[in-house]
Amino acid sequence: MAELEKLIVKFLNKEANLSELEKLEDLLKNDECGQVFNSFVKTQYLSKLSMTEFNLDNAKKSIKARLKKSKRIKRINIYKRIAVAASVLLMLSMAFYLLYNTDGADGPVGEERPHLIVAGTDKAILTLENGDEVALEKGKKFQTGKVSSNGEELVYAEKGQTDVVEKEQSYNYLTIPRGGQFFIKLSDGTEVWLNSETKLKYPVAFKDGLTRKVELIYGEVYFKVSPSTEHKGAGFHVLTKSQEIDVLGTEFNIRAYNNDEVMATTLVEGKIRIKKGELSETLKPNQQAKISQDSDKIDIQEIDVSQEIAWVNGLFSFNEKPLEDIMTVLSRWYDTEVVFENAKQKSFVFTGILERTKSVEDILKLIEATSEGQIKFEINAKTINIK
Repeated sequence: MAELEKLIVKFLNKEANLSELEKLEDLLKNDECGQVFNSFVKTQYLSKLSMTEFNLDNAKKSIKARLKKSKRIKRINIYKRIAVAASVLLMLSMAFYLLYNTDGADGPVGEERPHLIVAGTDKAILTLENGDEVALEKGKKFQTGKVSSNGEELVYAEKGQTDVVEKEQSYNYLTIPRGGQFFIKLSDGTEVWLNSETKLKYPVAFKDGLTRKVELIYGEVYFKVSPSTEHKGAGFHVLTKSQEIDVLGTEFNIRAYNNDEVMATTLVEGKIRIKKGELSETLKPNQQAKISQDSDKIDIQEIDVSQEIAWVNGLFSFNEKPLEDIMTVLSRWYDTEVVFENAKQKSFVFTGILERTKSVEDILKLIEATSEGQIKFEINAKTINIK
């Protein structure tokens, strides 16, 4: 059992690599190993949090369900690694705190009130070339000669699939409100995931041989760009308020919200060149470029890209993030306001990987539990007060 105990320690300290996490999940299928795990957690971990009962069966079911779900995710290859790691980390975060048989008396206020704060869903506002606006949401279909939507994604006709002839290049806008997300497949086959509070401008159809250009007005998007070799060598450019990105068939994420002091561009696969004024830098996979609004400098660093793009796979990934940043992310997704009663609370650091489908109450409970009494949340209508 020495190997099992070693894996448990690494697991609790979040130091286990992917193969070790998978091995631990396999070992927990054995009853004897499960008893060792249960006993170790109770004596070495739960006692520190004054918790009395650990429901191992529910925790194991949680891992199994999330592993099964992770195998169905195929859109982006890197997510296969994220989902496996996240499923085990979710055992640490949710199973330790949310799968206990406790009465929840110390949880956030408002649990018995109507749930006014709900998780985000697929929804967007499509602005057509004539200025008309169309609300897109689950269960609502929309179609014209150039574009169709099933309520969860927007797909533009590729060249040759429509009889409509464009004399001049026309543009559409897709605006994602707070508490929303959406997916687009552009006319060149490029796939785009849009996060909450995001606005994107793009052509209804790209012109043959000309550089394909889209503009991120604000927000966060993930691009999987159709390579130029499939479009007569035509490159792909993304414009933002502070930079221009020259793309050569690649996958990358851009975060550029209106209130962000720093714009972050993260490369997953391929190669991109970032330009700001006279400066130009080329990114390699697993690198992130940061540009401050009041500086012309382009800072590049190596990062764990899985944390930056976890949102595309339906996850929140917080690695030693200050509570102020975490609540900014949560407020966009759950469309809520946040009030800090003490400025010191903003710097409280939290680490965890959580599903975006979780209720905000569950997430706040988890943060409370790990704060050792430093943080208390109170929900009033659609406002979260932090005490």
